[in-house]
Amino acid sequence: MKVIIIDDEPLARGMIKEYLQAYPDLTLVEECKDGFEGLKAIQAHQPDLIFLDIQMPKINGFEMLELIEQPPAVIFTTAFDEYAIKAFEAHAIDYLLKPFSKERFEKALEKCRNSGMTNAIGNTQKLTEAMQTDTNPASHTRVVVKDANKIKIIPVSSIQYLESADDYVKIHTADGTYLKNKTMGYFEGILEAQNFVRIHRSYLVNVQLITRIDPYEKESHIAILSTGSRLPVSKSGFAKLKSILGI
Repeated sequence: MKVIIIDDEPLARGMIKEYLQAYPDLTLVEECKDGFEGLKAIQAHQPDLIFLDIQMPKINGFEMLELIEQPPAVIFTTAFDEYAIKAFEAHAIDYLLKPFSKERFEKALEKCRNSGMTNAIGNTQKLTEAMQTDTNPASHTRVVVKDANKIKIIPVSSIQYLESADDYVKIHTADGTYLKNKTMGYFEGILEAQNFVRIHRSYLVNVQLITRIDPYEKESHIAILSTGSRLPVSKSGFAKLKSILGI
């Protein structure tokens, strides 16, 4: 099994490396100090298992996992016990609360082997979705996307509107349009309802940019943004806008 360690603390990386020496069937192919390095290493090596810290500079562990189409099995390492919640118990192979003992490390690896790697990878995807929505504060203030071979961090305040696009959501900003493999429902759940309104099943708009709402066809309207964009507003979307805008 190929293994990657992704943790910004040298001592934590060193401890895992030391513990791994007792497992000749596990090959450490790379160690990384942040999510950017981790993403590149995963793409290069296609590991079976990663040890992943949650709170890291640049992008956190969950944001990194979101950018991987088929994430490997994950054992989380964290110093923050607030993350040791039901979502972990339901979906993660295991998590190690720092500082952890060799015995606790061995238990996590045993659990990994017993769970089966296919199960583990599926659970990682479920966990990422659950944790981003429920407990990751960063997901309410920024969106991390892959733009070609680069990682871009988009502040929520710079989003003009979101548009449904099959299995993706188009994020429209002044700098361009970016795709995120999420649902409109996901963004509706994490964005502040006072600032972003679902005006149509295919559109979620930053209400600060609306300059005018004009009647369109029967029981529908058009929202005109300060950017010049014209977005359809459904009957239910218009009711939401009236409530938020106090009109």
